[in-house]
Amino acid sequence: MVIVSKKLKIGVDVGGTNVKVALTDKSGSIVYSDTVPTRAEMGYEYTIQNIITAINNLMKESKVSKESIEGIGFGFPGQIDCDNGIVRLAPNIPGWVDIPIADIVSKEFALPVKVDNDVRCAALAELNYGAGKGTQNMICITVGTGIGSGIILNGKLVRGASNAAGELGHIKLQMNDGPICGCGDRGCLEAFASGPSIVALAEEYIKGGKSTKYRELANPDITPYIVAEAAKQGDVVAKKIFEIIGNYIGIGLASVVNLLNPEKVVIGGGVADAGDLLFVPIKETLKKRAMPIQGSAVQVVHAELGNTAGVIGASLLLEN
Repeated sequence: MVIVSKKLKIGVDVGGTNVKVALTDKSGSIVYSDTVPTRAEMGYEYTIQNIITAINNLMKESKVSKESIEGIGFGFPGQIDCDNGIVRLAPNIPGWVDIPIADIVSKEFALPVKVDNDVRCAALAELNYGAGKGTQNMICITVGTGIGSGIILNGKLVRGASNAAGELGHIKLQMNDGPICGCGDRGCLEAFASGPSIVALAEEYIKGGKSTKYRELANPDITPYIVAEAAKQGDVVAKKIFEIIGNYIGIGLASVVNLLNPEKVVIGGGVADAGDLLFVPIKETLKKRAMPIQGSAVQVVHAELGNTAGVIGASLLLEN
């Protein structure tokens, strides 16, 4: 049976390793989805062709005609010119510099195409269908290889004067020196509290002669997941690492909460899967460091939509 609803959208979540493509309905549910390799090393033209093929296959497999699709939304990591549908810079996807993806895909399918940052897409998804549902003011952050964020104020996504708002990972926690960040500056929250920071701390403790469970679990490398597993098994050093990381994130969030007074902070990403190991110190630090009125108004919660947030949020760009 051919699907003929006029409320269907396509969301595309582009990552350094894989591209997720999904067909969503008016309730935000995924009707059909697929994943294809990004293969960034082959050049952006190859990846774009892969995406176009995946979209065509999606419509074929789900028996959806192009006339049934309202449009296509893309979420990319990095700096995006939302107004013109251009990927300015995607640091984790080499070769993606000033690529007019919206124009290319729109010409291919004769459909409207919107593009935005992947974490802003996740924020839209969590606002409409996930942990942020019912809120008007929300910060959505992802903690993984880096720290990204999407800001919702008065029910609207905040993009900023040059479509670059939401760089919470680059709030400065240290005035001088500090660890160098991927942005080239020093002292950024991301340099203190992302996935690589967990690994760096873990390795530092080993060099200091500490006996650790995560050293035994490493296969062969230490990862944030391994450190979290060690902490769950009672490893004192691993627990301390998450306490330190949670403290840094709590301090960074205190500045944002004081500035924007959100109702919720929604936290996702691979590192957030550590659960209370991370969330307890974040909440404790935020309570201590945020101003009383703002601090008492905000809840810190785990993101609900997981790996589907990106594609669902990308499809929502067509109305945001």
